[in-house]
Amino acid sequence: MKLVVYFLVFVAIVIQFIRPDFKNPAVDENVALNADPHVMSVLKTSCYDCHSNETKYPWYQNVAPVSWIMSDHIQRGRKALDFSNWANIDPKVKLERLQRATQVINNDMMPKHDYLLMHKNAVLNKDKKQTLEKFFDSQILELGGSTSTLKKFNI
Repeated sequence: MKLVVYFLVFVAIVIQFIRPDFKNPAVDENVALNADPHVMSVLKTSCYDCHSNETKYPWYQNVAPVSWIMSDHIQRGRKALDFSNWANIDPKVKLERLQRATQVINNDMMPKHDYLLMHKNAVLNKDKKQTLEKFFDSQILELGGSTSTLKKFNI
């Protein structure tokens, strides 16, 4: 039994040396999203840690295996919708992602529940959801989409 405990402690120490890259890529203000300050405030509080190159890393980014999960969430978040690369996103892709973003926010799928455990200020209340929905709807219309497609999902 003692040998098993020593082995587990050894493994816990060794995995700390397997670290993901937590460097934020540079943000080019010419391609980054620039919206109304109220919209930006909601996005930066609830979305930017995973959906931009402006991630604010907490102390537990240094603790494996939590660091691996964080890295995966951030990589997938940036791939899905990257506000730091806003102007470079293909309009068709942007339209699709904005429609999906409205769905997941209104269905309480974003921000992720495990993220909210450590970031209580990121919770999207009704007002914040409405702020994002109005902004996303305006962007969808600007891209030639229709917000009526969102209503068929009961949003």
